[in-house]
Amino acid sequence: MLCGAIFALDVAVWNISIQESTATQATLLTNLSPVWVGIGAFFFLKNKPTRNFWIGTVIAIFGMITLVGFHFFVNLDFNLAFVFAILSGVFYAIYMLVSKFVLYDIEVLPFITLSTLTSAVFLGILSYFMNEPFTGFGEMGWISLIIQGLVCQLAAWLLLGYATKHMRATRVSVSLLGQAVLTTIFAWMFINEEVTLQMIVGGIILLFGIRVTFYSKKIPIIGKEGEAAEIISND
Repeated sequence: MLCGAIFALDVAVWNISIQESTATQATLLTNLSPVWVGIGAFFFLKNKPTRNFWIGTVIAIFGMITLVGFHFFVNLDFNLAFVFAILSGVFYAIYMLVSKFVLYDIEVLPFITLSTLTSAVFLGILSYFMNEPFTGFGEMGWISLIIQGLVCQLAAWLLLGYATKHMRATRVSVSLLGQAVLTTIFAWMFINEEVTLQMIVGGIILLFGIRVTFYSKKIPIIGKEGEAAEIISND
């Protein structure tokens, strides 16, 4: 339930930051969450961030900035929307860390069920007090909401919950930066947005940064009977 409340706060401040600035600025700042996840994991989780995590995160964030364009980074507005976007990344990082801790002892399906219901109730109450409408949408609006609920929320968060349970929280957070690349590809395929050379280069750098966080090297050791064996080092 705590995870659900934290995620609801993440969604709320992120949407406010989008309304008050631009989707690009809000997404760019929110995607700094791997940094906060790494810091939190260092202090609170058993699996500490490796050196490759920090190297890969820096590379991936640089790739993301390259993909969306350096002018967006240079022209950031340091206002309330900026603060909300940063808060969104912080709340998401807290969500990742708390959910990783909870998923040590609970299965994915009941975890997602409880956290999603809690988020829905929390956001419903918040929307009510902010006088946001719950009805009056057109047919396409309802279809959009249903698709987002089933695909973008239910299916996506089930997959994310499974990944969080079986992977390092730091790796999951950095891997999610890959959504910027997929968004660019889908925008090119379905709404005919232009893909420039800079965007391609940025996407390649971003994916390379993600790959660096997954790098493991094998260290040969000698067993008790003199047989060669290998252990994995995540550094």
